Amino acid sequence: MSKTVPTAAEAVADIAPGSSLAVGGFGLSGIPDVLIQALAEQGADDLEVFSNNCGVDGIGLGILLDLGRIRRVTASYVGENKEFARQYLSGELEVELTPQGTLAERLRAGGSGIPAFYTPAGVGTPVAQGGLPWRYDQDGTVLVASPPKEVREFHGRRYVLEEGIVADFALVHAKVGDTDGNLVFNKATMNFNPLTAMAGRICVAQVEELVEPGEIDPAQVHLPGIYVQRIVHTGPQTKHIEKRTVREDA
Repeated sequence: MSKTVPTAAEAVADIAPGSSLAVGGFGLSGIPDVLIQALAEQGADDLEVFSNNCGVDGIGLGILLDLGRIRRVTASYVGENKEFARQYLSGELEVELTPQGTLAERLRAGGSGIPAFYTPAGVGTPVAQGGLPWRYDQDGTVLVASPPKEVREFHGRRYVLEEGIVADFALVHAKVGDTDGNLVFNKATMNFNPLTAMAGRICVAQVEELVEPGEIDPAQVHLPGIYVQRIVHTGPQTKHIEKRTVREDA
């Protein structure tokens, strides 16, 4: 049965308030921008987001952030969004910062049915010891702090226990997809999109090019369609640049 959905609006129509979302992309590369815009227009709020970062002001997840639709974010990098910083420091947004590789493995683990795993990343730091500010009060005091995590020693080295991530929905972007949901990612869009897709109970993929089953060489498939429940053809993606640095002509 074809997994195609006619429009992005229909693809995200059943994302309810309070849902958890795993969102692909790295910076502004490979973000599911059309699905995010459709979700902004749909109106769901009180969302919990798992993503490497939260877009920039007015682009990507920054759109949902500007609308006050996001309640909590688990991410590894948040340095390009002024509104994100304002909401976090004023107590409007709960933020769990996690090492980038750990976040990637948490998504992969959740999508693979692995509830938790041990990693050396973060041992001996507040990542493992707890105390990282997740939510501030309006007066700047820490209202919610991260709890300590289990640490065990294996073969003379200490490791911290991290939990896998399973989200209600995953939103991803791919270069090519077929109607069975098999996806091919282009260059940097491989960052987080395949892992994000795995972590969603329902994965919605926007694709620049939609083809029929068999048109993608099986050896070229980056993510098999078993992980994808809905696919929508959105056409070529507009490329955004997070931070433009130019020099003057000599």
